[in-house]
Amino acid sequence: MFPVFFNIFKYSQHKNEVYLDLSEDSSLVYILNRTEYTLDRIDRKILSALRGNGRLTVAQLAEEVGLSSSPCWTRLKRLETLKIIEGYTVNVNQKAIGIHEVFFIEITLERHDDEMLENFSEALADIPEVVEAHLVTGDYDYLVKVAVKDADHYERFLRKKLYSIKGIRHTRSTFALRPLKSANTADLMLIE
Repeated sequence: MFPVFFNIFKYSQHKNEVYLDLSEDSSLVYILNRTEYTLDRIDRKILSALRGNGRLTVAQLAEEVGLSSSPCWTRLKRLETLKIIEGYTVNVNQKAIGIHEVFFIEITLERHDDEMLENFSEALADIPEVVEAHLVTGDYDYLVKVAVKDADHYERFLRKKLYSIKGIRHTRSTFALRPLKSANTADLMLIE
């Protein structure tokens, strides 16, 4: 028996599994293991199109990827439910709002126990100038991207905010001259 699909989309999550109920009579449940989900060509087209314009309507998206609206909507909801699409954002021209400088900071901590890493990560998350922060391998522990108005504001950020966090052993700052490429994800149409 093949299910008849409607615009009904219920799900619940338990551990790694997402249960999707797309059937007319709610008797058919699809179980997808999030760690094993593989994007197909259409999924990649949907993601690529939305990266270019996150405000596309379902009808516009469907036309761009070569589907009718209903299957496109179903795929879109599946990608959202599986947290492959985590949200929709706006790209802000930082210079237009007075944010002119970007710095990258390499940070080394005094200790590497769980408590120190957790406390430092939480403190960084609370600082509005911190645009990105990554726990990394190599010569330092964190790579942090900071956006500020100018060098004076950066100095104030260091003294009043960053250096007030306990546990920092060493920092090294690098000033960004200009961005060469900026994207929040890789181009999925080119990566297989």
